[in-house]
Amino acid sequence: MAISITTAVDEYLASLRSERGLSSHTVSAYRGDLRQYVMVLETLGRNQLDEVSGDDVMQFVTWMTDQRWQPSTVSRKMAAVTGFHRFAATEQLVGHDPTVLVERPRRSAALPKALLIEEALRLVEAPEPTSVLGRRDRALLEFMYATGARVAEAVGLDVEDVDFETHTVRLTGKGDRQRIVPLGRHAVDAIRHYLPIRLELKVGKEDHGAMFLNQRGGRLTRQGIFDIVRRAARRAGLDEVRVSPHVLRHSAATHMVEGGADLRSVQELLGHANISTTQVYTRVSPQHLLEVFVTSHPRSV
Repeated sequence: MAISITTAVDEYLASLRSERGLSSHTVSAYRGDLRQYVMVLETLGRNQLDEVSGDDVMQFVTWMTDQRWQPSTVSRKMAAVTGFHRFAATEQLVGHDPTVLVERPRRSAALPKALLIEEALRLVEAPEPTSVLGRRDRALLEFMYATGARVAEAVGLDVEDVDFETHTVRLTGKGDRQRIVPLGRHAVDAIRHYLPIRLELKVGKEDHGAMFLNQRGGRLTRQGIFDIVRRAARRAGLDEVRVSPHVLRHSAATHMVEGGADLRSVQELLGHANISTTQVYTRVSPQHLLEVFVTSHPRSV
C-alpha cells in the first residue's frame, strides 16, 4: 500500500525522537529541512513516497542552490533528506531509496583565519609585563601560540604537565588522548616568569595544581581565556572581532607550515586524528604559494 510523503516524514521524525534519542532541537531542525523538501516535491506533483525519483531529489538540490545557501547549509539539508529516504527503505515503507545514486554536494573546507606573524607576535606580547594577571596572560598566550593548543587543553593544563628540562608539555586533547609537544624558549620563559607569583591568585585557597588561574584562584575557564585573547588584541591594536583562541591555534599551524614544517609533524602537534584536517593549512597563504611557484616552477620567469 502506497504511503504519502508527509506520513512517512512524520514516522521518520518520530523514530528520531524515540529510537535514536535525538534532542527536540535537532528533530525540529530536521523537520524544517524536510518541510522544504516536501514543498519542492509537491511543486513537482509528487505526493506519494514511491513516486519520488533521483531526478526529483536533484531538483531539490537545484532549488537550494538557487536560494544561494552556503554549501554547509545545503549539505546539512541533504543529510536530512538522505536519512529520511534511507529510513523509509529500511522500514520497507517504499521499495527503493532515490538518494542512492545522487551525488551529495561537497562541503568546502573553510579557510582558517590566520593572523600575520607580525600580528601574532604583537598579540602575545601585548599583556602588561609587571602585574600578576599580565604575567599570567603573557604565559597563556605564549603557550597557546607555541603549541597550537585548543582552549580546553589550556583550561585543563596543570603545572606538572610542563617539563622545564626537556622544554615539552603534556596536553590532553579530545577523547582524553594525550600527546607531548615542544615548548619554545619564549613560552618557557613566560611560564617561568609567571609561576613564582602564580600563587598570589590563590588568596589562601587550596592549590589543586591548575596552571592558569583566574582572579578568584580557580582554574581559568574557556570564557576567561576568550576574554584574555580579546583584551590582548585590543592592546595590540588588532581588530578583536577577528581574533579568538581558535584563530591563535590556526595561526600557529599556518606559520609552521609556511616555515617549512611537514604536515605529519603539524598533525601530531595539533592532535588531529586525521591528516585531512591538517591539510587545510596548506591552502591558507597565496603569498606562500607564489613563493613556492617562483622558486620551483621552470616557467615561472
